[in-house]
Amino acid sequence: MVNRRAGRVTKARGALLIPLVTVVALSLAAFGAYRIGQLNQFICDGACSPAFVEPPKALDLAVDPVAAAPDSSTAGTADPAKVSSAVQSSLKQSALGDHVGFIALDPESGTVLYTSGSGTFTPASTTKVLTAFAALEAIDAGDRFATTVVQSEAGSIVLVGGGDPFLTTTKPKTALYAHTANLTDLAKKTAEALKKSGTDSVSLGFDDSLFSGPAVSRHWDSSYVSANIVTPVSALWADAGVGSNGLRSPTPAASAAGTFASLLRKNGIDVKAPVSRAKAPADAPVVVRDYSAPVGQILESLIQRSDNEAAEVMLRHVAVAKGKPGTFDDGTAEVRRLLSANEVDIDGLELHDGSGLSRDNRISPLTLAQTIRAAANSPRAASLLSSLPIGGFNGSLHNRFKLSSARDGRGVVHAKTGTLTGVHSLVGFVSDADGRPIAFTVMTDRTGPAAPEAVKAALDNVAASLARCHCGT
Repeated sequence: MVNRRAGRVTKARGALLIPLVTVVALSLAAFGAYRIGQLNQFICDGACSPAFVEPPKALDLAVDPVAAAPDSSTAGTADPAKVSSAVQSSLKQSALGDHVGFIALDPESGTVLYTSGSGTFTPASTTKVLTAFAALEAIDAGDRFATTVVQSEAGSIVLVGGGDPFLTTTKPKTALYAHTANLTDLAKKTAEALKKSGTDSVSLGFDDSLFSGPAVSRHWDSSYVSANIVTPVSALWADAGVGSNGLRSPTPAASAAGTFASLLRKNGIDVKAPVSRAKAPADAPVVVRDYSAPVGQILESLIQRSDNEAAEVMLRHVAVAKGKPGTFDDGTAEVRRLLSANEVDIDGLELHDGSGLSRDNRISPLTLAQTIRAAANSPRAASLLSSLPIGGFNGSLHNRFKLSSARDGRGVVHAKTGTLTGVHSLVGFVSDADGRPIAFTVMTDRTGPAAPEAVKAALDNVAASLARCHCGT
Protein backbone atom coordinates (compact mmCIF):
# COMPACT_ATOMS: atom_id res chain seq x y z
CA MET A 1 0.00 0.00 0.00
CA VAL A 2 1.24 3.43 -0.83
CA ASN A 3 1.94 5.60 2.18
CA ARG A 4 0.69 9.13 1.50
CA ARG A 5 1.57 10.59 4.86
CA ALA A 6 4.92 12.13 3.97
CA GLY A 7 3.21 15.27 2.78
CA ARG A 8 -0.11 17.01 2.94
CA VAL A 9 -2.70 16.88 0.20
CA THR A 10 -4.64 20.12 0.02
CA LYS A 11 -7.96 20.11 -1.80
CA ALA A 12 -11.15 22.06 -1.77
CA ARG A 13 -14.15 20.77 0.15
CA GLY A 14 -16.44 18.78 -2.11
CA ALA A 15 -13.60 17.22 -4.11
CA LEU A 16 -14.42 13.77 -2.80
CA LEU A 17 -14.56 11.50 -5.82
CA ILE A 18 -10.93 12.06 -6.79
CA PRO A 19 -9.34 10.87 -3.52
CA LEU A 20 -11.61 7.84 -3.38
CA VAL A 21 -10.80 6.79 -6.93
CA THR A 22 -7.11 7.49 -6.33
CA VAL A 23 -7.11 5.25 -3.27
CA VAL A 24 -8.62 2.43 -5.33
CA ALA A 25 -5.94 2.78 -7.98
CA LEU A 26 -3.13 2.87 -5.40
CA SER A 27 -4.48 0.01 -3.34
CA LEU A 28 -4.77 -2.36 -6.24
CA ALA A 29 -0.88 -2.12 -7.17
CA ALA A 30 -12.03 -19.18 25.73
CA PHE A 31 -13.28 -17.08 28.33
CA GLY A 32 -16.30 -15.16 29.48
CA ALA A 33 -20.01 -15.00 28.92
CA TYR A 34 -21.88 -14.02 25.79
CA ARG A 35 -21.85 -10.40 26.85
CA ILE A 36 -18.05 -10.05 26.73
CA GLY A 37 -17.34 -12.47 23.90
CA GLN A 38 -16.00 -15.99 23.98
CA LEU A 39 -12.69 -15.83 22.18
CA ASN A 40 -10.17 -13.06 21.82
CA GLN A 41 -10.20 -13.35 18.04
CA PHE A 42 -13.86 -12.38 18.04
CA ILE A 43 -13.12 -9.39 20.25
CA CYS A 44 -10.02 -8.18 18.44
CA ASP A 45 -10.98 -8.90 14.79
CA GLY A 46 -7.82 -10.99 14.56
CA ALA A 47 -4.29 -9.61 14.63
CA CYS A 48 -3.87 -9.85 10.89
CA SER A 49 -0.51 -8.50 9.83
CA PRO A 50 -0.85 -5.59 7.40
CA ALA A 51 0.61 -6.15 3.95
CA PHE A 52 2.31 -3.08 2.56
CA VAL A 53 3.32 -4.89 -0.61
CA GLU A 54 1.79 -5.61 -3.99
CA PRO A 55 -1.16 -8.03 -3.95
CA PRO A 56 -0.21 -11.73 -3.82
CA LYS A 57 -0.67 -13.76 -6.98
CA ALA A 58 -3.31 -15.84 -5.27
CA LEU A 59 -5.54 -12.80 -4.93
CA ASP A 60 -7.06 -13.51 -8.36
CA LEU A 61 -8.92 -10.23 -8.59
CA ALA A 62 -12.44 -10.52 -9.89
CA VAL A 63 -12.17 -7.18 -11.70
CA ASP A 64 -9.76 -5.59 -14.10
CA PRO A 65 -7.60 -3.17 -12.07
CA VAL A 66 -7.78 -0.64 -14.90
CA ALA A 67 -11.58 -0.72 -14.93
CA ALA A 68 -11.60 -0.25 -11.14
CA ALA A 69 -10.32 3.31 -11.42
CA PRO A 70 -12.06 5.17 -14.24
CA ASP A 71 -11.64 8.82 -14.87
CA SER A 72 -13.72 10.61 -12.25
CA SER A 73 -15.30 12.83 -14.88
CA THR A 74 -16.90 9.81 -16.57
CA ALA A 75 -17.83 7.76 -13.51
CA GLY A 76 -21.08 9.63 -12.99
CA THR A 77 -23.37 9.42 -9.98
CA ALA A 78 -25.18 6.45 -8.52
CA ASP A 79 -28.90 5.87 -9.01
CA PRO A 80 -30.63 5.32 -5.64
CA ALA A 81 -33.10 2.89 -7.20
CA LYS A 82 -30.29 0.73 -8.55
CA VAL A 83 -28.42 0.79 -5.23
CA SER A 84 -31.59 -0.24 -3.45
CA SER A 85 -32.21 -3.06 -5.89
CA ALA A 86 -28.63 -4.26 -5.55
CA VAL A 87 -28.58 -4.69 -1.77
CA GLN A 88 -32.12 -5.44 -0.64
CA SER A 89 -31.87 -9.19 -1.12
CA SER A 90 -28.48 -9.51 0.59
CA LEU A 91 -29.71 -7.53 3.59
CA LYS A 92 -32.38 -10.18 4.19
CA GLN A 93 -29.88 -13.00 4.76
CA SER A 94 -30.93 -14.91 7.87
CA ALA A 95 -27.37 -14.97 9.22
CA LEU A 96 -27.57 -11.21 9.79
CA GLY A 97 -30.23 -11.58 12.47
CA ASP A 98 -33.14 -9.29 13.19
CA HIS A 99 -31.38 -5.98 13.86
CA VAL A 100 -29.57 -4.86 10.73
CA GLY A 101 -28.63 -1.36 9.65
CA PHE A 102 -27.35 -0.27 6.26
CA ILE A 103 -26.62 2.96 4.49
CA ALA A 104 -25.00 3.91 1.19
CA LEU A 105 -23.88 7.45 0.41
CA ASP A 106 -22.78 9.26 -2.68
CA PRO A 107 -19.26 10.27 -1.53
CA GLU A 108 -19.26 13.42 -3.63
CA SER A 109 -22.59 14.97 -2.64
CA GLY A 110 -23.26 13.10 0.59
CA THR A 111 -26.69 12.13 -0.73
CA VAL A 112 -28.16 9.04 0.93
CA LEU A 113 -28.57 6.49 -1.84
CA TYR A 114 -30.30 3.84 0.24
CA THR A 115 -30.84 3.16 3.92
CA SER A 116 -32.34 0.25 5.80
CA GLY A 117 -32.93 -0.21 9.51
CA SER A 118 -32.99 2.57 12.06
CA GLY A 119 -31.37 3.82 15.23
CA THR A 120 -27.93 3.04 16.57
CA PHE A 121 -25.96 -0.18 16.91
CA THR A 122 -23.19 -1.64 19.02
CA PRO A 123 -20.28 -0.79 16.69
CA ALA A 124 -17.43 -2.99 17.98
CA SER A 125 -14.16 -2.11 16.24
CA THR A 126 -15.72 0.19 13.66
CA THR A 127 -15.42 2.66 16.55
CA LYS A 128 -11.74 2.87 15.55
CA VAL A 129 -12.75 4.73 12.37
CA LEU A 130 -14.00 7.61 14.52
CA THR A 131 -10.88 7.47 16.72
CA ALA A 132 -8.51 7.50 13.76
CA PHE A 133 -10.39 10.31 12.04
CA ALA A 134 -10.26 12.45 15.17
CA ALA A 135 -6.57 11.70 15.68
CA LEU A 136 -5.72 12.81 12.14
CA GLU A 137 -7.75 15.98 12.63
CA ALA A 138 -6.18 16.76 16.01
CA ILE A 139 -2.56 15.69 15.50
CA ASP A 140 -0.21 16.27 12.59
CA ALA A 141 0.31 12.99 10.73
CA GLY A 142 4.07 13.52 10.80
CA ASP A 143 4.30 13.99 14.58
CA ARG A 144 6.14 11.39 16.65
CA PHE A 145 5.89 10.47 20.33
CA ALA A 146 9.10 10.49 22.38
CA THR A 147 10.10 8.01 25.06
CA THR A 148 12.66 9.95 27.10
CA VAL A 149 15.22 9.39 29.82
CA VAL A 150 15.91 12.53 31.86
CA GLN A 151 18.18 13.31 34.77
CA SER A 152 15.97 14.47 37.62
CA GLU A 153 18.90 15.13 39.95
CA ALA A 154 22.46 13.92 40.44
CA GLY A 155 22.48 10.12 40.36
CA SER A 156 18.78 9.86 39.51
CA ILE A 157 17.12 9.33 36.14
CA VAL A 158 13.47 9.04 35.11
CA LEU A 159 12.03 7.04 32.22
CA VAL A 160 9.27 9.23 30.78
CA GLY A 161 6.50 7.73 28.67
CA GLY A 162 5.35 9.78 25.71
CA GLY A 163 2.49 7.53 24.70
CA ASP A 164 4.21 5.45 22.01
CA PRO A 165 1.68 2.63 21.55
CA PHE A 166 4.21 0.49 19.67
CA LEU A 167 7.25 0.79 21.93
CA THR A 168 8.80 -2.68 22.17
CA THR A 169 11.29 -4.34 24.49
CA THR A 170 13.64 -5.41 21.73
CA LYS A 171 13.93 -4.60 18.06
CA PRO A 172 11.81 -7.17 16.22
CA LYS A 173 13.80 -9.66 14.15
CA THR A 174 11.31 -9.08 11.38
CA ALA A 175 10.46 -5.41 10.95
CA LEU A 176 6.95 -4.49 12.05
CA TYR A 177 5.35 -1.54 10.33
CA ALA A 178 5.13 1.53 12.60
CA HIS A 179 7.24 -0.12 15.34
CA THR A 180 10.43 1.93 15.58
CA ALA A 181 11.49 2.49 19.21
CA ASN A 182 12.56 -0.16 21.73
CA LEU A 183 13.81 -0.28 25.32
CA THR A 184 16.90 -2.31 24.44
CA ASP A 185 18.35 0.41 22.23
CA LEU A 186 17.20 3.10 24.67
CA ALA A 187 18.99 1.35 27.55
CA LYS A 188 22.16 0.93 25.54
CA LYS A 189 22.23 4.62 24.60
CA THR A 190 21.40 5.63 28.15
CA ALA A 191 24.21 3.51 29.58
CA GLU A 192 26.65 4.99 27.08
CA ALA A 193 25.62 8.53 27.99
CA LEU A 194 25.82 7.85 31.73
CA LYS A 195 29.27 6.28 31.50
CA LYS A 196 30.47 9.17 29.37
CA SER A 197 29.46 11.52 32.19
CA GLY A 198 31.24 9.34 34.73
CA THR A 199 28.10 7.73 36.18
CA ASP A 200 27.75 3.98 36.64
CA SER A 201 25.11 3.84 39.38
CA VAL A 202 21.67 5.47 39.40
CA SER A 203 18.25 5.50 40.97
CA LEU A 204 15.50 4.97 38.40
CA GLY A 205 11.98 6.30 38.41
CA PHE A 206 9.26 6.19 35.78
CA ASP A 207 6.79 8.87 34.73
CA ASP A 208 3.55 7.89 32.99
CA SER A 209 1.68 11.08 33.85
CA LEU A 210 0.96 12.16 30.26
CA PHE A 211 -2.36 10.32 30.55
CA SER A 212 -4.67 10.58 33.51
CA GLY A 213 -7.94 9.20 34.78
CA PRO A 214 -8.87 5.53 35.03
CA ALA A 215 -6.63 3.15 33.08
CA VAL A 216 -9.55 0.75 32.60
CA SER A 217 -12.91 1.93 31.30
CA ARG A 218 -15.88 1.53 33.60
CA HIS A 219 -17.77 0.63 30.42
CA TRP A 220 -15.66 -2.48 29.83
CA ASP A 221 -16.58 -5.79 31.36
CA SER A 222 -14.69 -6.11 34.64
CA SER A 223 -13.01 -9.29 33.42
CA TYR A 224 -11.38 -7.77 30.33
CA VAL A 225 -8.07 -7.24 32.14
CA SER A 226 -8.08 -10.48 34.14
CA ALA A 227 -9.08 -12.41 31.01
CA ASN A 228 -5.97 -11.12 29.23
CA ILE A 229 -8.08 -9.34 26.63
CA VAL A 230 -6.80 -5.79 27.07
CA THR A 231 -4.00 -3.93 28.87
CA PRO A 232 -4.79 -0.99 31.17
CA VAL A 233 -4.13 2.18 29.17
CA SER A 234 -0.77 3.81 29.87
CA ALA A 235 1.52 6.46 28.41
CA LEU A 236 4.41 4.09 29.12
CA TRP A 237 4.52 0.43 28.24
CA ALA A 238 6.51 -2.04 26.17
CA ASP A 239 4.94 -4.59 23.83
CA ALA A 240 1.53 -3.14 24.77
CA GLY A 241 2.09 -4.51 28.25
CA VAL A 242 2.36 -8.13 27.12
CA GLY A 243 5.14 -10.08 28.86
CA SER A 244 7.28 -12.87 27.47
CA ASN A 245 4.78 -15.31 28.99
CA GLY A 246 2.01 -13.86 26.83
CA LEU A 247 0.19 -12.32 29.80
CA ARG A 248 -0.76 -8.66 29.97
CA SER A 249 0.59 -6.68 32.90
CA PRO A 250 -1.99 -4.95 35.12
CA THR A 251 0.71 -2.28 35.74
CA PRO A 252 2.35 -1.84 32.33
CA ALA A 253 4.35 1.30 33.18
CA ALA A 254 5.98 -0.34 36.21
CA SER A 255 6.66 -3.46 34.14
CA ALA A 256 8.32 -1.43 31.39
CA ALA A 257 10.46 0.42 33.94
CA GLY A 258 11.48 -2.87 35.55
CA THR A 259 12.51 -4.20 32.17
CA PHE A 260 14.44 -1.01 31.44
CA ALA A 261 16.30 -1.37 34.77
CA SER A 262 17.32 -4.91 33.85
CA LEU A 263 18.56 -3.75 30.48
CA LEU A 264 20.60 -0.96 32.08
CA ARG A 265 22.24 -3.49 34.38
CA LYS A 266 23.14 -5.64 31.38
CA ASN A 267 24.86 -2.57 29.98
CA GLY A 268 26.97 -2.07 33.09
CA ILE A 269 24.84 0.41 35.05
CA ASP A 270 23.97 -0.36 38.66
CA VAL A 271 20.31 0.48 39.21
CA LYS A 272 19.37 0.87 42.85
CA ALA A 273 16.14 -0.56 44.16
CA PRO A 274 13.33 0.25 44.20
CA VAL A 275 12.20 1.40 40.76
CA SER A 276 9.19 3.57 41.50
CA ARG A 277 6.84 6.13 39.97
CA ALA A 278 8.27 9.66 39.86
CA LYS A 279 7.40 13.00 38.31
CA ALA A 280 10.10 14.24 35.97
CA PRO A 281 10.89 17.95 36.45
CA ALA A 282 9.78 20.02 33.47
CA ASP A 283 13.30 21.39 33.01
CA ALA A 284 15.16 18.12 33.59
CA PRO A 285 18.06 17.65 31.16
CA VAL A 286 17.49 14.92 28.57
CA VAL A 287 19.87 11.99 28.69
CA VAL A 288 18.44 10.08 25.71
CA ARG A 289 15.16 9.99 23.80
CA ASP A 290 13.77 7.73 21.11
CA TYR A 291 10.84 8.38 18.81
CA SER A 292 7.81 6.47 17.66
CA ALA A 293 6.79 6.11 14.04
CA PRO A 294 4.85 9.08 12.63
CA VAL A 295 1.24 9.33 13.77
CA GLY A 296 -0.01 8.60 10.27
CA GLN A 297 1.81 5.26 10.22
CA ILE A 298 0.63 4.39 13.72
CA LEU A 299 -2.97 4.96 12.66
CA GLU A 300 -2.50 2.97 9.48
CA SER A 301 -1.25 -0.02 11.46
CA LEU A 302 -3.97 0.50 14.08
CA ILE A 303 -6.71 0.35 11.45
CA GLN A 304 -5.18 -2.54 9.53
CA ARG A 305 -4.62 -4.71 12.59
CA SER A 306 -7.65 -3.45 14.54
CA ASP A 307 -5.31 -2.80 17.46
CA ASN A 308 -7.33 -2.19 20.63
CA GLU A 309 -4.43 -0.97 22.77
CA ALA A 310 -3.16 1.47 20.15
CA ALA A 311 -6.69 2.81 19.67
CA GLU A 312 -7.03 3.59 23.37
CA VAL A 313 -3.64 5.32 23.44
CA MET A 314 -4.54 7.42 20.41
CA LEU A 315 -7.88 8.38 21.99
CA ARG A 316 -5.92 9.84 24.93
CA HIS A 317 -3.60 11.65 22.52
CA VAL A 318 -6.60 13.32 20.87
CA ALA A 319 -7.53 14.83 24.23
CA VAL A 320 -3.96 15.86 25.06
CA ALA A 321 -3.51 17.48 21.65
CA LYS A 322 -6.50 19.69 22.40
CA GLY A 323 -5.19 20.71 25.80
CA LYS A 324 -7.42 18.37 27.76
CA PRO A 325 -6.51 15.68 30.31
CA GLY A 326 -5.68 12.35 28.69
CA THR A 327 -8.75 10.46 29.90
CA PHE A 328 -11.44 8.28 28.33
CA ASP A 329 -14.06 10.98 28.86
CA ASP A 330 -11.99 13.84 27.47
CA GLY A 331 -10.90 11.75 24.50
CA THR A 332 -14.41 10.72 23.53
CA ALA A 333 -15.67 14.28 24.03
CA GLU A 334 -13.06 15.55 21.59
CA VAL A 335 -13.98 12.85 19.06
CA ARG A 336 -17.59 14.01 19.17
CA ARG A 337 -16.53 17.64 18.81
CA LEU A 338 -14.27 16.95 15.84
CA LEU A 339 -16.95 14.90 14.09
CA SER A 340 -19.48 17.69 14.51
CA ALA A 341 -16.96 20.25 13.28
CA ASN A 342 -16.64 18.21 10.08
CA GLU A 343 -20.41 18.02 9.52
CA VAL A 344 -20.81 14.42 10.64
CA ASP A 345 -24.24 13.64 12.10
CA ILE A 346 -23.68 12.38 15.66
CA ASP A 347 -27.34 11.91 16.59
CA GLY A 348 -27.57 9.02 19.06
CA LEU A 349 -23.80 8.65 19.32
CA GLU A 350 -22.58 7.14 22.59
CA LEU A 351 -18.82 6.73 22.95
CA HIS A 352 -17.05 5.32 25.96
CA ASP A 353 -13.71 4.22 24.51
CA GLY A 354 -11.58 4.43 21.39
CA SER A 355 -11.39 0.76 20.46
CA GLY A 356 -14.99 -0.40 20.48
CA LEU A 357 -14.49 -2.95 23.27
CA SER A 358 -17.35 -1.35 25.17
CA ARG A 359 -20.75 -2.83 24.47
CA ASP A 360 -22.24 0.43 25.74
CA ASN A 361 -21.03 2.28 22.62
CA ARG A 362 -23.75 3.16 20.13
CA ILE A 363 -23.14 4.49 16.61
CA SER A 364 -25.51 4.88 13.68
CA PRO A 365 -24.61 3.65 10.20
CA LEU A 366 -25.01 7.26 9.04
CA THR A 367 -22.35 8.54 11.46
CA LEU A 368 -19.84 5.97 10.26
CA ALA A 369 -20.51 6.50 6.56
CA GLN A 370 -20.36 10.27 6.93
CA THR A 371 -17.01 9.92 8.72
CA ILE A 372 -15.65 8.11 5.66
CA ARG A 373 -16.92 10.96 3.49
CA ALA A 374 -15.53 13.57 5.89
CA ALA A 375 -12.12 11.89 5.76
CA ALA A 376 -12.14 12.08 1.96
CA ASN A 377 -12.99 15.74 2.23
CA SER A 378 -10.27 16.59 4.75
CA PRO A 379 -6.66 17.49 3.83
CA ARG A 380 -5.61 16.15 7.23
CA ALA A 381 -7.65 12.94 7.41
CA ALA A 382 -7.83 11.73 3.81
CA SER A 383 -5.15 9.12 4.53
CA LEU A 384 -7.70 7.21 6.61
CA LEU A 385 -9.12 5.91 3.33
CA SER A 386 -5.88 4.27 2.22
CA SER A 387 -5.50 2.73 5.69
CA LEU A 388 -8.70 0.71 5.37
CA PRO A 389 -8.19 -3.03 4.84
CA ILE A 390 -8.87 -4.27 1.31
CA GLY A 391 -11.17 -7.22 0.73
CA GLY A 392 -9.22 -10.44 0.17
CA PHE A 393 -5.89 -8.67 0.42
CA ASN A 394 -4.74 -7.34 3.78
CA GLY A 395 -5.47 -6.48 7.40
CA SER A 396 -8.66 -7.75 8.98
CA LEU A 397 -10.16 -8.39 5.51
CA HIS A 398 -7.28 -10.61 4.43
CA ASN A 399 -9.33 -13.80 4.63
CA ARG A 400 -12.68 -12.30 3.68
CA PHE A 401 -14.64 -12.29 0.39
CA LYS A 402 -13.71 -15.91 -0.27
CA LEU A 403 -17.09 -17.34 -1.25
CA SER A 404 -18.18 -17.13 -4.87
CA SER A 405 -21.12 -14.94 -3.88
CA ALA A 406 -18.71 -12.32 -2.51
CA ARG A 407 -15.79 -12.55 -4.91
CA ASP A 408 -16.81 -9.36 -6.68
CA GLY A 409 -15.76 -7.53 -3.54
CA ARG A 410 -12.16 -8.73 -3.63
CA GLY A 411 -9.78 -5.85 -4.21
CA VAL A 412 -12.53 -3.24 -4.49
CA VAL A 413 -14.06 -3.20 -1.01
CA HIS A 414 -12.10 -1.00 1.41
CA ALA A 415 -13.55 -1.32 4.90
CA LYS A 416 -12.97 -1.47 8.63
CA THR A 417 -14.39 -4.50 10.37
CA GLY A 418 -16.15 -4.64 13.71
CA THR A 419 -16.46 -7.89 15.66
CA LEU A 420 -17.74 -8.82 19.10
CA THR A 421 -19.72 -11.92 19.94
CA GLY A 422 -23.09 -11.34 18.31
CA VAL A 423 -21.92 -8.04 16.77
CA HIS A 424 -20.52 -7.61 13.27
CA SER A 425 -20.09 -4.60 10.99
CA LEU A 426 -18.30 -3.13 7.99
CA VAL A 427 -17.74 0.52 7.14
CA GLY A 428 -15.84 1.95 4.19
CA PHE A 429 -16.27 2.37 0.48
CA VAL A 430 -16.60 0.14 -2.55
CA SER A 431 -16.30 0.67 -6.29
CA ASP A 432 -19.29 -0.57 -8.24
CA ALA A 433 -18.94 -2.56 -11.47
CA ASP A 434 -18.17 0.64 -13.37
CA GLY A 435 -15.68 1.94 -10.79
CA ARG A 436 -18.10 4.34 -9.14
CA PRO A 437 -17.20 4.82 -5.45
CA ILE A 438 -19.96 4.34 -2.89
CA ALA A 439 -19.50 4.93 0.84
CA PHE A 440 -21.37 2.37 2.92
CA THR A 441 -21.98 0.95 6.38
CA VAL A 442 -23.62 -2.33 7.31
CA MET A 443 -24.14 -3.31 10.96
CA THR A 444 -25.79 -6.10 12.90
CA ASP A 445 -25.72 -6.65 16.67
CA ARG A 446 -28.20 -9.44 17.44
CA THR A 447 -26.77 -12.46 15.68
CA GLY A 448 -26.01 -14.55 18.76
CA PRO A 449 -22.69 -16.27 19.45
CA ALA A 450 -23.09 -19.07 16.91
CA ALA A 451 -21.55 -19.20 13.42
CA PRO A 452 -19.69 -15.86 13.36
CA GLU A 453 -18.05 -16.81 10.07
CA ALA A 454 -21.49 -17.10 8.47
CA VAL A 455 -22.33 -13.58 9.64
CA LYS A 456 -19.07 -12.21 8.25
CA ALA A 457 -19.75 -13.95 4.94
CA ALA A 458 -23.22 -12.38 4.87
CA LEU A 459 -21.71 -8.91 5.41
CA ASP A 460 -19.26 -9.62 2.61
CA ASN A 461 -22.18 -10.47 0.35
CA VAL A 462 -23.80 -7.10 1.09
CA ALA A 463 -20.64 -5.22 0.12
CA ALA A 464 -20.09 -7.46 -2.90
CA SER A 465 -23.62 -6.74 -4.13
CA LEU A 466 -22.55 -3.11 -4.47
CA ALA A 467 -19.33 -4.12 -6.21
CA ARG A 468 -21.20 -6.01 -8.93
CA CYS A 469 -23.85 -3.32 -9.38
CA HIS A 470 -23.96 -1.11 -12.49
CA CYS A 471 -25.40 1.61 -10.31
CA GLY A 472 -24.99 4.66 -12.56
CA THR A 473 -27.80 6.97 -13.52
